[in-house]
Amino acid sequence: MTMVAPPPTLGMHRIPRCGAGTIGALTMALDGYQTITACVHDGVLTATLHNPPVNVLSATMMRELHELLAGVRDDPAIKVIVFDSADPEFFLAHVDMRILDEKQTFDDLVAAAPEGINVFQAIGELIRHQPQVTIVKLAGIARGGGAEFVAAADMTFAALETARIGQIESLMGIIPGGGGTQYLRERIGRSRALEAILTGDSVDAATAAAYGWINRALPAHELDDYVTRTARTVAALADGVIAAVKTALPPADHSSALVVEDRVGMALLNATSFQLMNDALSAGAQTPDGERHLEALMRGVRH
Repeated sequence: MTMVAPPPTLGMHRIPRCGAGTIGALTMALDGYQTITACVHDGVLTATLHNPPVNVLSATMMRELHELLAGVRDDPAIKVIVFDSADPEFFLAHVDMRILDEKQTFDDLVAAAPEGINVFQAIGELIRHQPQVTIVKLAGIARGGGAEFVAAADMTFAALETARIGQIESLMGIIPGGGGTQYLRERIGRSRALEAILTGDSVDAATAAAYGWINRALPAHELDDYVTRTARTVAALADGVIAAVKTALPPADHSSALVVEDRVGMALLNATSFQLMNDALSAGAQTPDGERHLEALMRGVRH
């Protein structure tokens, strides 16, 4: 599959060193970035998503993710990428329901998307084909496009008490359109994928781990240390080991299925689905209060 051509390489001087010997502790954004801050320590790049109030996946964030991942793709000094959130309550709420408000940025992403996949699938495929090991630290909620992001990463570790993940799209009158149908089937099997997609419900971290949706659920107070230790262990491997393992365990080729997902998903985008999203916004979606119980909110606007 042809991937998006990388922009000029990000200079390491634009990514600060993480403070106090920790993975985290972010104090500055990448030059010109609005939604991502990052730092590097011992071969681990920590990318923190920051798009308040609830970390929706906006067109700007998608553009910046493309630039960041492509910019470090060939950097031998970066072995592992850890994604976390500046808001512990929301990893990625879902795709921005107002994404078309950023029309020029969105149109540019559409034009740059590889042949055969849509702009949302392009994010997941970019993550899945990243040569570095990608790890999600999930402390809070990931729904819709956020759940697809999680499923695209190589590994996910979640907070037992607070993390939730779900595919909310059916309650919006649509289906997962960023690779979620295929990523879910691969991770948790067809029956559970049908359950997750058709109910629209989110599940807690323990259930997600039992299903195989994530690697494991850990007590919240252990999550940071566990992810730090895992990322550093992988980054410290001898040169060539990560590349060899990722070559021996390549991501599945979902090319033909992604075409089908896009075709049937686009057919559902109509006045009814747009009205559902507008009604949800009016009822409090994309605010912290509304997003905490988004499934109930969406079911309310459907009646």
